Amino acid sequence: MLAIGRGADPGIRAFMESIEAALSGLIGQSHVLVAVYDRTDRIRYANDAFRRTFGLDPEETPSWAEIMRRNLPQLKGTAIRSPDFEAWLTSTQSRRGKTPFRAYETDLTDGRWLWMTETVQPNGWMLYIASEITDLRPDERLLRQDRDLALRAAQTDELTSTANRRFVFGRLEALLLTTAATPGSELSVCVFDIDLFKGINDRFGHQGGDMVLRHFVNLVHQHIGRTDCFGRIGGEEFMLVTPGSGVETCRLFVEALLAEARVACPLPDLPALAYTCSAGIAAYRPGDTAPALYGRADRALYRAKEAGRDRVVLAEEPLSPASA
Repeated sequence: MLAIGRGADPGIRAFMESIEAALSGLIGQSHVLVAVYDRTDRIRYANDAFRRTFGLDPEETPSWAEIMRRNLPQLKGTAIRSPDFEAWLTSTQSRRGKTPFRAYETDLTDGRWLWMTETVQPNGWMLYIASEITDLRPDERLLRQDRDLALRAAQTDELTSTANRRFVFGRLEALLLTTAATPGSELSVCVFDIDLFKGINDRFGHQGGDMVLRHFVNLVHQHIGRTDCFGRIGGEEFMLVTPGSGVETCRLFVEALLAEARVACPLPDLPALAYTCSAGIAAYRPGDTAPALYGRADRALYRAKEAGRDRVVLAEEPLSPASA
């Protein structure tokens, strides 16, 4: 929407409104794919070209994951060649919309090739624009695709398909710069650890342990927002970065995650395979570096495990006698 002041001249107002109407009509009729997603990754606007490409009815507003899941068996939209769709979905979601701007290429099941851009606001809303580049030289496209696949592999944890340590710490460093440059802004870091993970491996084998790790990753990805960054940073340890959230907001969110994990059943055929998590949270302080902020959250995690596991501890919070 174009900004028009209340006191604007009626002629100027009419002129601006005509431009807005023309712009809306041009976007709607354009062959360029245009869509807007909210911070939960749900479609809030899509022009006709986008809806035709991805098989959307005129008024429906599915999430991106719902579009991908629905189109896969119908051979519509994005060409997904991974033999493990769920792993592909997790990997893509862990990186999708995590930077203010991203450009990449992809191909569609109908043979078209698209150049796509994602522009993300600080509140998590994302503008998606894609143009067809099918006529460009195929050999150059394949070289760029190989480059993109290599970059994705370098940023993805092989076992769980979520972001890896390199990607998460890279995002944390970038978000710290943004937070430091914005007075009054907040950022929290939470470090998770699967409790008594060695015992899970000993009792159910490494396959059982792997299933627990994948289950926890999928659980977290179901609930985090676009601007949040989550990944596996080693072994059974994970990190969540929540820009714009103070420690209390982060604590409530993490407590809900731990409660859901507590009653989950990662393998329906093995109801005895259950798990809990411990978590430590630290809030951004002016001058923080990524290692310093992570270190405080990690020490809070250690205190949570010492206090009996299956709980959240804040870095600056003294443990009560009942919890110690």
